[in-house]
Amino acid sequence: MKPGRRYDCVRRDGSAAVLSTHEARRLALSLPDSVERDHHGRPSFRVAGRIFATLWDEDHMNAMLDEPGIRTAVQAHPGVCAEVMWGKRLAAVRVTLSAAEPELLADLLTDAWESKASR
Repeated sequence: MKPGRRYDCVRRDGSAAVLSTHEARRLALSLPDSVERDHHGRPSFRVAGRIFATLWDEDHMNAMLDEPGIRTAVQAHPGVCAEVMWGKRLAAVRVTLSAAEPELLADLLTDAWESKASR
C-alpha cells in the first residue's frame, strides 16, 4: 500500500463490506498477465512467475507488499489488515475479505502486482 493513499474498508452507509473468494480471485486475475497457480495447496496469483498474492482461506487473502506498504495498510486498517511473517521476515499483508471493501483489496493487489511485475 503506497503511503498517502486513502483506503476505505467500510461501506459509505456504515455497513460492513463482504468480499467473496470469487471476487478476490476476479480482482487478482484482472491485473495484466496475472495467472493462478497452486502454491502448497492454496491458490496463488503470479505475474512474471512471481507470487503477488495468495488466497489463504475462505476469508483471507495475502498481498505481498514491501515492509512499508504492509505497515501502512495495517496501521490504516487494523480491523481488516494484519501483518504476515514468513520466518523472521515481514512478508505480506493479510486482508480479511469479510471486512474489506473491494477497492481496498484492488489497491493492495495492484501495489503487490506492481512490485513483482517490475522486477
